[in-house]
Amino acid sequence: MPTAVEILKNYWNHDRFRDLQQDIIDAAMDKRDTFALLPTGGGKSICFQVPALMQDGLCLVISPLVALMKDQVANLQKRNIKAIALTGGLRTEEVSDLLDNCQFGNYKFLYLSPERLQSDWIIERLKSLSINLIAIDEAHCVSQWGHDFRPAYLKIANLRNHFNKVPFMALTASATPKVQQDIISGLGMKEVSVFQKSFERKNIAYMVFETEDKLHRITQILKKNPEPSIIYVRNRKSCHDMSSQLQSLGFSATYYHGGLPAAEKSRNMQSWMEEKAQVIVATNAFGMGIDKGNVKNVIHVQLPENIESYYQEAGRAGRNEEKAFAVLLYHRSDTTQARSQFISVLPDKEFLTRVFVKLCNYLRIAYGEGIDERFGFNLNHFCTQYDFPVLKTYNALQFLDRQGVVSLSQEFSEKVSVQFLADSREVLRYTSLNPQDEPVILTILRNYSGIYDAPCALNLSLVSKKSGSPEDQILTVLKKLQERGLIDYKARSNDATLVFNEIREDEKTINRLSKYLEMQNRQKKDQLQSVLDYVTDDDTCRQRLILRYFGEDKIQDCGICSFCIGKNRKPVRASRVSVATEIHDLLQTQSLNSREIQNHIKHPPDDVIFALRQLLDHDIIRIGTDNRYSIRKT
Repeated sequence: MPTAVEILKNYWNHDRFRDLQQDIIDAAMDKRDTFALLPTGGGKSICFQVPALMQDGLCLVISPLVALMKDQVANLQKRNIKAIALTGGLRTEEVSDLLDNCQFGNYKFLYLSPERLQSDWIIERLKSLSINLIAIDEAHCVSQWGHDFRPAYLKIANLRNHFNKVPFMALTASATPKVQQDIISGLGMKEVSVFQKSFERKNIAYMVFETEDKLHRITQILKKNPEPSIIYVRNRKSCHDMSSQLQSLGFSATYYHGGLPAAEKSRNMQSWMEEKAQVIVATNAFGMGIDKGNVKNVIHVQLPENIESYYQEAGRAGRNEEKAFAVLLYHRSDTTQARSQFISVLPDKEFLTRVFVKLCNYLRIAYGEGIDERFGFNLNHFCTQYDFPVLKTYNALQFLDRQGVVSLSQEFSEKVSVQFLADSREVLRYTSLNPQDEPVILTILRNYSGIYDAPCALNLSLVSKKSGSPEDQILTVLKKLQERGLIDYKARSNDATLVFNEIREDEKTINRLSKYLEMQNRQKKDQLQSVLDYVTDDDTCRQRLILRYFGEDKIQDCGICSFCIGKNRKPVRASRVSVATEIHDLLQTQSLNSREIQNHIKHPPDDVIFALRQLLDHDIIRIGTDNRYSIRKT
């Protein structure tokens, strides 16, 4: 049997493990239940992949995210390791065929969602597999106190009835002490070996800056530290806007969000990975599977939803152990915006019921039907038709996704339908005149035999693979054929794909989930308050605040965060009273924005912001709709 280090060297080309990885692997090889809390970048997947490869049989990996499953399977396949994922939307016969492959094809990893375990026939098929380890990824989903609780995770413990000698390994990157105990209990883990790496990242300087001109502060940061950077923004529009603004200021920038076509996502990601672009502006859809060691800055332009997600996103900086910066920029108005974004848009039971019933009507699903059906779905069209607020509706659908009622894929898709109108002689004549288009046309004709008789829905990824042509090139060829009258071609874009995992039962479904909805809403309010406490606490080291949230007590300050640096500078600062006086005198003759004020009086930005806040609070100055300050007239 190969050793763990030999496996690591052979497949990953590393000579040694990171902290705790070897200990976790040893525990799994000793057939012990294992709980591994390794913060972002700690190498969780290696902990179950290596022991699975060291022994005969297959590792069952339970994961809540389709994109994460696809990413890990793709990475394993690149290393010539056989892996399969049972993602949503597969027909029963397709799932059965994949399980046959696992049983007879010498596969080493089977990835599936916890919702799959609710099907008795799936369990029966799993019982016929030689499973050597059961890994539960994103294990915080087990806990009702976690930031992404999914009731389906509670069903995982039932696997004990069938695999009582197979060790469980629970892995997560973020869990408070309360959540840790909940995970161990919820999975029925016995005599569990717990491995926990500290949440402390000594090389990351956590910086919180209150500023009204966020773009100006970003440009200062990027000029001071011109290495690879990530900027997290709230929505897709902000991705494009911020990227364009940075490009106009001379920075090389690209963008990434869930609504981009797969080819554009890959192209933009590669541009940043290869450092053709210094900055990638992204929503929280970006980051999974990203392992770029030299990220210098991770900048959040808006307040995050919770400390857990902020810690994970900020932790993408400095993985090479060199000093890096996690910067959170905020303005006092951000508090109101965050409550509006995260709290006021939470669906209650009545709204969730309305959305679910209308969704079923919209997709024409009859009562008692719908299971395993797949639909293209445009959120904006749905909300317009039923006069629903978009964000609140999106949160309702996300809740239904987490509870396993539906599977919501937010990947951009283009549904293409084609029928050939011209006879075969005309098509052959076209290919002889346009030989560069021949591989695409022949691939379509060979794989869709009825395409002359009726419109056929094309699988673009299949055509791309078999013809060796990129998807955007395939679409170009189809448009040319349509322009010449050779085909009838229709393309319809969807924001998402919806798969129903249950039959339609309306109120019965929602009543079953209502207690989880109430719990989720209460949890989200508490989590946002923790974020607000983090940004407004001016008396504590930022690193210590994060560690305290995750249950770690640290007496010593980090020395490099914005609080620690500010504390060290305080003795040499000018009196903040004198700063306020200078600002007051300056505004006597003209109205100015915060950047202009900063340029005139040359004091540290924190002192300027503090003085402006004091002058506003005492009604000495006012701020106009153009963000310019002026003396308040009495």
